Amino acid sequence: MLFDKYIAWIPARGGSKRLPKKNSLIFCGKPLIFYSIDVAKRCPSIDKVYVSTDDSNIADLARQYGAEVIMRPEALSSDTASTGSAAQHLLATLGITSSKQLKGLITLQPTQPLRTVSLLESCIEKFENANASALLTVGRNRHKLGRIENGAFITITYKPEQRSQDMEPLYFEDGVVYITKPELILEKGMVFDESAVPFVIPDVYSRIDIDDKLDFDIAEFIFMHEKELVNEFSPR
Repeated sequence: MLFDKYIAWIPARGGSKRLPKKNSLIFCGKPLIFYSIDVAKRCPSIDKVYVSTDDSNIADLARQYGAEVIMRPEALSSDTASTGSAAQHLLATLGITSSKQLKGLITLQPTQPLRTVSLLESCIEKFENANASALLTVGRNRHKLGRIENGAFITITYKPEQRSQDMEPLYFEDGVVYITKPELILEKGMVFDESAVPFVIPDVYSRIDIDDKLDFDIAEFIFMHEKELVNEFSPR
């Protein structure tokens, strides 16, 4: 199979322990998975949208909203299965073996419903300009992190009494967007590695990753009340 642009895929298992059936829960009037499918379908740089799942209900929803479905085997649907292994299965199913057939695979986790088309296009532009094997979005860490040892709190990312604005800039993998050349997935089973280009995105995107009910409620609040923040993407 040959693609002129990019393809997006949404890894969406049926199982979720902390928030059961989260990918099909109604979020602001639509199933959560709808938002990742919709933004990918509206992105001019994306040829096709696929949902990789082991769940028949998610598969039905994906088809309803215009995505193609790849059913993944049980071995790739457990809590311990990696995103990279599911991506390998997707490429193998589509018969993709090199970048000659596909510019890049865009991974969109369904737990990130706030993405915009402008965000996706900016990620793609950065990926192409960097000529990288992978790109991942990252968020700015603003927490004073430490560990507990022998009953004491040991600071890691700052010194006691240090102001947060004076801390060394640190970043975290936010899971919003990954773009990967096929070779990296096929050879390493990874959607990014140490050579990946990081793309710092605004807090309104990177702070949301729906794992539990509180995350879900916060994301709904932002989606309904902070549309200006979400729609005004300013890359850094």
